Amino acid sequence: MLKLLSSSSSSCLHGQLHSLRRGPTELASPVLRVLGSLTRLTRPTPNSARQAFFCSDRSDGSDQVVEIEFKGAGAEAEAEAESKSSSAIVSTNPRPEDYLTVLALPLPHRPLFPGFYMPIYVKDPKLLAALQESRKRQAPYAGAFLLKDEPGTDPSLVSGSETDKNIHDLKGKELFNRLHEVGTLAQISSIQGDQVVLIGHRRLRITEMVDEDPLTVKVDHLKDKPYNKDDDVIKATSFEVISTLRDVLKTSSLWRDHVQTYTQHIGDFNFPRLADFGAAISGANKLQCQKVLEELDVYKRLELTLELVKKEIEISKIQESIAKAIEEKISGEQRRYLLNEQLKAIKKELGLETDDKTALSEKFRERLEPNRENCPPHVLQVIEEELTKLQLLEASSSEFNVTRNYLDWLTSIPWGNYSDENFDVLRAQKILDEDHYGLNDVKERILEFIAVGKLRGISQGKIICLSGPPGVGKTSIGRSIARALNRNFFRFSVGGLSDVAEIKGHRRTYIGAMPGKMVQCLKNVGTANPLVLIDEIDKLGRGHAGDPASALLELLDPEQNANFLDHYLDVPIDLSKVLFVCTANVVEMIPNPLLDRMEVISIAGYITDEKMHIARDYLEKTTREACGIKPEQVEVTDAALLALIENYCREAGVRNLQKHIEKIYRKIALQLVRQGASDEAAVADQIQSLPDRPAAVEVQLVDTDETQVEDDKLDQKVVSSKNQTAAESLEGNDHDHSSETSAEEVTIQMALPDEPAVVEVQVADTDEPVDSKLYLQDAKETEKIQEGEATKTVEKVLVDSSNLADFVGKPVFHAERIYDQTPIGVVMGLAWTAMGGSTLYIETTQIEEAEGKGALHVTGQLGDVMKESAQIAHTVARAILLDKDPDNHTFFANSKLHLHVPAGATPKDGPSAGCTMITSMLSVAMKKPIKRDLAMTGEVTLTGRILPIGGVC
Repeated sequence: MLKLLSSSSSSCLHGQLHSLRRGPTELASPVLRVLGSLTRLTRPTPNSARQAFFCSDRSDGSDQVVEIEFKGAGAEAEAEAESKSSSAIVSTNPRPEDYLTVLALPLPHRPLFPGFYMPIYVKDPKLLAALQESRKRQAPYAGAFLLKDEPGTDPSLVSGSETDKNIHDLKGKELFNRLHEVGTLAQISSIQGDQVVLIGHRRLRITEMVDEDPLTVKVDHLKDKPYNKDDDVIKATSFEVISTLRDVLKTSSLWRDHVQTYTQHIGDFNFPRLADFGAAISGANKLQCQKVLEELDVYKRLELTLELVKKEIEISKIQESIAKAIEEKISGEQRRYLLNEQLKAIKKELGLETDDKTALSEKFRERLEPNRENCPPHVLQVIEEELTKLQLLEASSSEFNVTRNYLDWLTSIPWGNYSDENFDVLRAQKILDEDHYGLNDVKERILEFIAVGKLRGISQGKIICLSGPPGVGKTSIGRSIARALNRNFFRFSVGGLSDVAEIKGHRRTYIGAMPGKMVQCLKNVGTANPLVLIDEIDKLGRGHAGDPASALLELLDPEQNANFLDHYLDVPIDLSKVLFVCTANVVEMIPNPLLDRMEVISIAGYITDEKMHIARDYLEKTTREACGIKPEQVEVTDAALLALIENYCREAGVRNLQKHIEKIYRKIALQLVRQGASDEAAVADQIQSLPDRPAAVEVQLVDTDETQVEDDKLDQKVVSSKNQTAAESLEGNDHDHSSETSAEEVTIQMALPDEPAVVEVQVADTDEPVDSKLYLQDAKETEKIQEGEATKTVEKVLVDSSNLADFVGKPVFHAERIYDQTPIGVVMGLAWTAMGGSTLYIETTQIEEAEGKGALHVTGQLGDVMKESAQIAHTVARAILLDKDPDNHTFFANSKLHLHVPAGATPKDGPSAGCTMITSMLSVAMKKPIKRDLAMTGEVTLTGRILPIGGVC
């Protein structure tokens, strides 16, 4: 740390410092020499000689004190100053101020201050050649000007490489317009390749452009404005700058290097050079530095520099605090680590604690102990071998972690631990009926499973596959089955699964290896006989990692899963007691070998009656509770539910029905909340609209244990009254002359029949007479208002078929019956759809009749199979007509028929419309209409046989 001591203010220390004085040769340190020159600025009289002492902290902790003597301002001092300056700046002929036309060098990042050097890269060959030529002609000077930011861009967002690239692309007039007017006359110190080292000398201002390539400009040499060296304000500002620089020099070695370099080019410090020095070595942005460079007023320049170096002090403090915090954190962690290691060693020596490996071994043995008797012998052998191996491994080795994880999984599996099953058929039936309506096939199969287990005394695992459209309850019934059987439940989906390792596990040699889903299932449920629901088994994927469907063959095979082998555990696991329930939408998508191992139970869907029961008993109740609505607040009629099912939710499942019911109850909840808010506002408005009364009535209940109250009597008694006027005002006789008197307090005691209390009514002080009848009337009115509003709030929200569209919108499906009475040639058929099924009409008409014109034309976007069915129907109808109506046997031979299936935008295909087409054609031929309530479907052969319908017959 550098300390400045004035000779006039250090007389008490003069004797002590006199013995430590050094000669002029001791000013070799650049820091001391710089600050020695700075002290010249502190002398009030330039002609008087002064002495100053500087103290510099040494590395050994002692201070070096130097005495510096400053002479008066005479010819000798000026000669000495000139010799110093000539030794610092390269002497050239002509002088630097004689250069009025210079090459313009753009500076991208910071301006160049006088006395500082700056290396730049010149990529323009012409400009580089011109600089070399100038140096050869003994005119090594150029102008260095800061480059302005590109308009509309943020310089902080542009990287350095992009900035340099933009500078190199600028030429001529464009480059001239991007340069700041004020720059620095720079001496070309050296040129190495495309690197040019510049040393700043004095300030310049561009006046005009002389040449564009390379850019040459005319300049004016700028001088600082005159200032008074003895001005106290300038001195104080410079002292503060020096003090701040001294603090920064103490903390930053980089700044000390700047001081040394600066003094090599500038002989002595003065006020302008002090300002330039502080601004140049600060970390301020280029615009702030350019502002200092452009300022010619020395005092203002010192103020700007002081602001910049103060910021540097704050940054240094923040940096120091960050470094200190990090150092404390690191040292604290290291200290804590050493203490923990010492504590472990001490406890181990005293026998108070075992090492990590022994503790791990004890942990695994304790975990295995409850299931040791049921654990297979080959598994116990593997566990013991791995425990022995763990003791021989180093805790820092990778094999140690692999063995530890392997033992963790081996000891976590519930070997031979089974849950107590429920063999009560009636209880299981009750549980299944509580959760699901219908699904009789599934429930019957589960009850059969329970019955067999009860007769055998032990239950075995089975593989059941529930197939059906979405939303019929396949997944939810699995949870109900687990609850009915008193088994733990585990579900995982295999939809889109393409990695065999998800089923069979990874090899332990891989990093991050894990067992398969079944081992994870056993660890999670804690029993060896859970119910495992494998969802979406028809959507298995197949990728580069193998075929999961083939991996499931071992898992779902009753003959193999008793010794299921996981790749990670590498020991057989008994899964024969596990009940597997799989779900699928389309059974045909399941591979045949896998389908052969499962017992398939089809869930076709729900009819309208079943949906009504499900909506009323399950969905509505659950949704009402979820929305926070009480049963007495809403009523959904059966007609509304029926309309909702038929016009909005025709799917086989009930998932869409549940969404619509939730939508209805959400709108009801919003309606109730809005109604409640409006009712509260209405009650408040009505109470406020009551006429203002001159007093407040307080009603209190007073115990009357000693008073005997008669059943049929009502006693009213005035306890106290201050004057007769107040009493008359209570009776309502006079209200005009009461302004001069006031009723201070009136208490009315009322004995009610069969009541053990007396009611006291107290009237507070008021300036006007009070009428008790008016208050009783107001109380009754308020009570009636509140009762009326309470009655309104409990009114039910009725949802009927008439207002159903207000809750769920317009109907999605409409009635499919087009005709009240089907005309000739129109027959209703049955079709399979994704919604479960629908009806459609088949229409046939005769368009032309002539000899030999028999033909058939079909429309309605029919598929190839359906077109073939139409041709077969035309042939079979001709044969049937010949048998039934021989007189009209030439009808099909001489008639051109047009067969159409409505809803032409919907593609239709399939063979099952054969019998419907035959009936439609015969209706036209025989001129007879078909019954209006008759619908049919079925494929017809060429001989007239009707084949069974797939999935129905």
